[in-house]
Amino acid sequence: MNRKTLSIVLCCTVLFFVFSPRELFADSLKIRAQSAVLKNLKTGEILLSKNTDRGIPPASITKVLTLYLAFEAMEEGKVDPDDRVVISRKASRMKGSRMYVGEGEEVQLDDLIKGTAIVSGNDAAIAIAEHVDGDVDAFVRRMNAKARVLGMTHSHFRNPNGLPARGQVTTARDVLRLCESYLERFPQSLEIHSMTSYTFQDVTQQNSNHLLEMCPDVDGLKTGFTRKSGYHIVVTAQRDGMRLMAVVMGAKSSSVRDREARRLIEEGFRMAQVPTPAIQKPAAGMKLKKAIASSGSSKTSARPKNNRSRL
Repeated sequence: MNRKTLSIVLCCTVLFFVFSPRELFADSLKIRAQSAVLKNLKTGEILLSKNTDRGIPPASITKVLTLYLAFEAMEEGKVDPDDRVVISRKASRMKGSRMYVGEGEEVQLDDLIKGTAIVSGNDAAIAIAEHVDGDVDAFVRRMNAKARVLGMTHSHFRNPNGLPARGQVTTARDVLRLCESYLERFPQSLEIHSMTSYTFQDVTQQNSNHLLEMCPDVDGLKTGFTRKSGYHIVVTAQRDGMRLMAVVMGAKSSSVRDREARRLIEEGFRMAQVPTPAIQKPAAGMKLKKAIASSGSSKTSARPKNNRSRL
């Protein structure tokens, strides 16, 4: 073996041990985001990873943990989807993406769940926290306790909605753990996350997960954005009995976020040799009580007057 050949072998050996094959594959795809991970939920195999333990503010991906605890409280009988929740001043004054609930207004928990999952209402997430645990601080303690149980070792939460807060951080790996557990525990939640819009008090707001309409197999899950974090998305899709989950964090724009997540999902199905379907599926929606009972029914609502979009 000559020196040149030996150098090449040594270089390849070093690359193999320093970077996993999945990281090298991610680099070859040139994923334009700070971190990303793709998992085959059927086999449990990580298909691709990039900077999965890099800390980053979670933004509205935080709301998946808030919804997790809300569904858990409903499952345990502590709260009910039909509960009338009185909106506090704190909830009504939230900035950013909102459901537009007013102080003193009584709103059904069912609506707050949808307002959090579909339109990413910061006000709705606070109202849920206050209803489940009495106050936001107690709910945040529960969030961090749940994160530890789930093995989210690089995450810490300071509020239920993901608005910027000192010390609030997560990673792509931790987000994957959270969202995979969320779907395992509450698969019926996809009936809500797959809705492309939601109407509350004659105001229609769009789901910022544009892949629900762009990709026929996508049925969830959540987007997020702050200036510091960049654009996040957790996407889950199912085709021919195979479910994939992709996490993309810290993209420079919503269009880059959507494009990269779509590339990951399609690459995952290509690797599994699952053919691309020809027909687009409609989005689904349902009442929470039916969802909790795992009913397959859905409902549609009349198109209202106003229309506001969410990032």
